[in-house]
Amino acid sequence: MAGRRRLLPCVGLGLLAVLCWVWVSFASLSGDQLHLEVLDVADLGAFQPQSALSDMEFASVASYRGPGNSDRRSNRELPILLWWSGGLFPHFPGDTERIDCATSSCLVTSNRKVQRYKRTSSIIFYGTDFRAYEAPLPRLRHQTWALFHEESPMNNYILSHGPGIRLFNYTATFRRESDYPLTLQWLPSLEYLLEPVAVSLEEKNRLRREGLAPVLYMQSHCDVPSDRDRYVHELMKYIEVDSYGKCLNNRPLPEHLEDTATATGEEPGFMNFVARYKFHLALENGICPDYITEKLWRPLHQGCVPVYRGSPVVADWMPNDHSVVIIDGFPSPKALADFLKRLDENDDEYVRYLEFKNPKRITNTRLLEGLETREWGVNDMSKPNYLNGFECYVCDQENARLAAERAYRKNPKRNQPLQPKITSNSHMGCPLPSPGYGDVKDLPADDGWLQIWPQDYWQSLDQAEGLESLIRHNESDPSLLWKHIQSIAVSRARGEH
Repeated sequence: MAGRRRLLPCVGLGLLAVLCWVWVSFASLSGDQLHLEVLDVADLGAFQPQSALSDMEFASVASYRGPGNSDRRSNRELPILLWWSGGLFPHFPGDTERIDCATSSCLVTSNRKVQRYKRTSSIIFYGTDFRAYEAPLPRLRHQTWALFHEESPMNNYILSHGPGIRLFNYTATFRRESDYPLTLQWLPSLEYLLEPVAVSLEEKNRLRREGLAPVLYMQSHCDVPSDRDRYVHELMKYIEVDSYGKCLNNRPLPEHLEDTATATGEEPGFMNFVARYKFHLALENGICPDYITEKLWRPLHQGCVPVYRGSPVVADWMPNDHSVVIIDGFPSPKALADFLKRLDENDDEYVRYLEFKNPKRITNTRLLEGLETREWGVNDMSKPNYLNGFECYVCDQENARLAAERAYRKNPKRNQPLQPKITSNSHMGCPLPSPGYGDVKDLPADDGWLQIWPQDYWQSLDQAEGLESLIRHNESDPSLLWKHIQSIAVSRARGEH
């Protein structure tokens, strides 16, 4: 196992595509309408982490009040939720709105001036932007923290360690164990899977005879924790792969597709181009349970066979038990290549992987129930997007928590004190990155992947423990993080930690 050799800069990249339709009702509020009482603590200034969504705009639809919401309080009486990552604030225009959710109402704002107000009951963080050295300290006893993180584990490994994830009271992550799971965020609907095969098997076979490779690989993000290029490079020794993009490139893209932005959307020209291939190498940039992206769902949508590595429990979400080839089910790249060659030469066996296009052949009840019961939608204006959905989840949870606290203060003999809700490592908990092929002990010391990702993983644990220590000591200056990390390292060396 690679250890903690030195501190390296954190690596964080954010890519997100969410719809801009808002489910809740808005009432724009001016600063003086907030009518807030500030806590008697020093103003430490505002930190400004960069958001991956700083250019995103959100539009509102007609007012909506949840069927169980009878909250008639004025704006001055509502609890406040503060979005710490201002660029992710899911309302437009302005920085403060009223939301009327399923059972209660709140004010939401991206204005950090309210951080220390008594009515500010929860702070919502975007995981990609969350930095231990920019945390809002001291952490106030009356406030909860909520985490929204739907992106790759590589964006912030602090959240994959127990001391990091335990800082939060509510979560919306790709893990099914999350309070507000986003596991199927890249799957718009069941109908998306059931779309007819884009290119017939007869046409694919004709293209094969004309020289098209059986396998497609298209990546332009090469240096990632999953180390996928190392595996694909080995696979290419045993089977023909057409590789586009910047990683392991051996084929030029047509001129009209050279803008790689089309690869992240579903532009018809791009979709038609990749649909010609029988097999798509679908390797995620990070390995973590339930982290599943469009790399898997898109080839299923097109009627191609994904050759997948990513979530180790991906089979839990597949249409049936015969719709995807899972790389980790093969002992070596050669064994996988031999299997793909047999499928390429046997039409009957190949089309079995496409039987899920018949609704009667979708047998996975977990997938069906997950799509049916999720309250947020993708390309569905009748439902909230998951940003607003999670925001309302936090709002309803906070109103319930505050009501229970008031009831206990009023009559402690009759009402039980509310136990604080703390998340567990199962809400994220991604493992230490490992090589895409081979054993880590066999890699040379100057290997680029080895020098970055194991180090980043352990550095993130240092930062998570440092922030936990800052909070435990009621520190108000986040710049003391490095001092606390050093202190923990000394204690650990002495066998005291």
